[in-house]
Amino acid sequence: MHIHLLIPGLFWPEAGRPEVYSDLSLSALEAILAKSRYTESQSQGIEEWLCRAFGVSKQQDWPVAPIMLQLDGINKGFDQNGYWLRADPVHLRIQHNHMLLADSQVFSISLKESIQFTDTLNQHYSKSGIVFLPLHADRWYVRIAKIPSLQTRLLSEMIGKNINNLLPLGEESPAWHNIFNEIQMLLHNHPLNQEREERGELAINSIWFWGGGMMPQNIHSTFNQIWCDHTFTHALAVASGTNCYPLPPDAKEWQHQASSGNHLIVLDSLWGKTQYRNIYEWREYLSLLENDWFIPLFEAMKKRTISQLTITVLNESGIKNFIMTHNNLWKFWARAKSLSSYGQN
Repeated sequence: MHIHLLIPGLFWPEAGRPEVYSDLSLSALEAILAKSRYTESQSQGIEEWLCRAFGVSKQQDWPVAPIMLQLDGINKGFDQNGYWLRADPVHLRIQHNHMLLADSQVFSISLKESIQFTDTLNQHYSKSGIVFLPLHADRWYVRIAKIPSLQTRLLSEMIGKNINNLLPLGEESPAWHNIFNEIQMLLHNHPLNQEREERGELAINSIWFWGGGMMPQNIHSTFNQIWCDHTFTHALAVASGTNCYPLPPDAKEWQHQASSGNHLIVLDSLWGKTQYRNIYEWREYLSLLENDWFIPLFEAMKKRTISQLTITVLNESGIKNFIMTHNNLWKFWARAKSLSSYGQN
């Protein structure tokens, strides 16, 4: 049995802060990393890594929107062909001449609100060929009649970033920058945002265009089973015909459910904590992963229940891969190191 753990945010993104790991008991994780074969590569967003893992080629963007549409748009009764963009609701905050972006990890929005917001946008853009579809409360889509000359950036890479110099690129980018500014004005004056602010909630004062493309013809998987609560991973599993199951609470329960083969397990509970620099919750979740996953999986390696364990860590500084087999268990000279040493750029 081969296990591949995808863990974005396993290492704290700010190098040179070993105190972040202070008093954390991570002996199983440290032993696994120390005994593993190690490789690294350039940084990728989680959607880019997943696209590559499922054989999806980059178009102008990584085509997240049409792939997710197959999941969100099922039985909705509209034509899913053509060019699609994600247009997700976000909150923008101005700070020191920077425009910082926050996504739905830090605000709540109902489907009813999303429909009201997009009704306003569709009325404004009714003659432009742009149609906004709120297929999920925090996942909106745009269908475009003509493929635009436009390259966007993944929303997951924009969290907490100054977006002033990260807006869409391409021949048609000036027109889309104008649309971006118009939408901010429309949403700023929307009565729903006044109600949200009166309730102490963040305003939905912009959207982020990203993940555009057409549905890829060939999506395939090297995994027999996939375990996750990550929606894009789920969509790729469905598109590739791979069995996909909700993430079990811990590795012991996973072992009861899993059969032999090649498994992908997505443990993404740390990702948002690093994006928003929430040290307290990040430390808490890392301790949970040690007890619920790393200790049982390390014991399963010793018992030869698992023949290979791969951990892929996605961080802002790059991708780090750790591959451990039975033979690696005999590396008595491989002394465990603090996680802070792996988090260096």
